[in-house]
Amino acid sequence: MLYDLNLEITYEYASPANAGLHALRLMPGTLPGQQKLLSGQIRLVPDPSELFERIDFFGNAVTDVAYRKPHSELCFKLTARVDRVAAAEEFDISPPLTALPRELGCIQSLGPLAPVHFLGPSPRLPIDPAFAVYAREQVTPDRSAVSAVEALGRALNGDMRFDADATTVDTPALEAFERRHGVCQDFSHIMIACLRSIGIPAGYVSGFLRTLPPEGQPRLEGADAMHAWVRAWCGIEVGWIEYDPTNAVRAGQDHIVVARGRDYGDVAPVKGTLRTAGGQTTSHKVDVVPH
Repeated sequence: MLYDLNLEITYEYASPANAGLHALRLMPGTLPGQQKLLSGQIRLVPDPSELFERIDFFGNAVTDVAYRKPHSELCFKLTARVDRVAAAEEFDISPPLTALPRELGCIQSLGPLAPVHFLGPSPRLPIDPAFAVYAREQVTPDRSAVSAVEALGRALNGDMRFDADATTVDTPALEAFERRHGVCQDFSHIMIACLRSIGIPAGYVSGFLRTLPPEGQPRLEGADAMHAWVRAWCGIEVGWIEYDPTNAVRAGQDHIVVARGRDYGDVAPVKGTLRTAGGQTTSHKVDVVPH
């Protein structure tokens, strides 16, 4: 399936900013067997003083930009075309949770895909017993790793309520979990913490999700948004799978990957520092259009 992506993130400052350093993780990547980036461009208004492109540890495309001249507004615009491949049906050949530690012990690599990076706490996801208690209520040790991931995702989808006003980007996962309210970032962080608590390595995926309008109604421009879901390591034979707890589905052809990491801090679309005074406002618009 071909998709045309358009993303626009705009910041307006109460007082002009006279310096800024930003790391942008906005460009979808080419992932063998999953998706292919056919074309892509990031435009910045105003033009930056410096721009540098790199690949981070986890394989994500990063655009570093620096501003040294005063500016009252900053806009990042992405246009891209992506070919997303539908996942083939597969049998569950993952080991039971009791056998997963043995398979983890066979992995000697410390590369970007090594599950060891995704098993312990990460900067935004400290260990808390509440996640383990909940996870153990949903799955038993004899369940296969894949079925445990899916069961936990379905349980969270049923117990959590999507609420765009309940949390902010900085709300701790435990707080959102205790309230049982949140957005896709919260659903994903909570599921990752629960999976790690029962020995399943898990990480965070940022990207785009095509949303379909109700039957008989026109598609609304700007109705789509950046999205987040979970990836989990389910043994040597299966490797990594991806699950969307916000929608209780395996990530598939409608999920376009931008970046992967341990938690949101590794994949934030815009991250950096700014020298300014007063407040700021931001707006975010995304279109995901099947081609």
